Amino acid sequence: MTRPLRLAVNGATGRMGRVLLDLLREDARFELVAALTAPGSSQLGERAWHDSATPHLGADWPQEPLDVVIDFSGPAGLASALDYCTGHGVALVSGTTGVDASLEARAAEAASRIPLMHASNFSLGVALLTQLLRQAAAALPDWDLEIVEAHHSRKVDAPSGTALSLGQAAASARGTTLARDGVGGAREGARRSGSIGFAVVRGGDIVGEHAALLIGAGERVELGHRATDRSIFARGAIEAAHWLRDQPPGAYDLQSMLASRVA
Repeated sequence: MTRPLRLAVNGATGRMGRVLLDLLREDARFELVAALTAPGSSQLGERAWHDSATPHLGADWPQEPLDVVIDFSGPAGLASALDYCTGHGVALVSGTTGVDASLEARAAEAASRIPLMHASNFSLGVALLTQLLRQAAAALPDWDLEIVEAHHSRKVDAPSGTALSLGQAAASARGTTLARDGVGGAREGARRSGSIGFAVVRGGDIVGEHAALLIGAGERVELGHRATDRSIFARGAIEAAHWLRDQPPGAYDLQSMLASRVA
């Protein structure tokens, strides 16, 4: 029988970190070795993992060997994870956002030494939507493309990072760069043929919805994804960690993982 993968969660006190800990407790494919917290944050609150299932809890990296790290921390936490993982030959899955160009460069360099997957969205459904949109955008290069996204009323950025990633994927498939037309629904004058536009909805407690509308003369194609549970992002990261551990050093994305399943 294959032994469980030895795993650490970096950013364990965050919302995503806590969901990861709950899911990993029930996943026999993994042995949770450590829950890493930010310096000065030694508690996990009411859902603390101070039992024997988590031998190491704190800000310092464990001495025990690891197979993979899942990181949902912050730029400083990601920098620490990169140092640890490259120094110990450990695979790294990171969903940390707010990364500047310098840290992106460090991650790119680390991928030459370890298997690394860094993504802003770990939904497997969104990964599949991205694949399908690439195919559709390339097959219908002259059709207008509108990406409509909806999130809860507290979300600040617009369009969402996922919406922009979808637009970039479509633009790349068409052999062009993303020139946003009508961000947030504000558009003046006639639309440029084949352009990529964005429409934004904010309200209530919407977890996340993304739709890609390819619109031609007399017809349109609609591709979409709707998230109803935030745990999908943690579940995707866990699947990525299980898959990534067996890969050679390199930079990977969820599309790579999905493609390997149907190859």
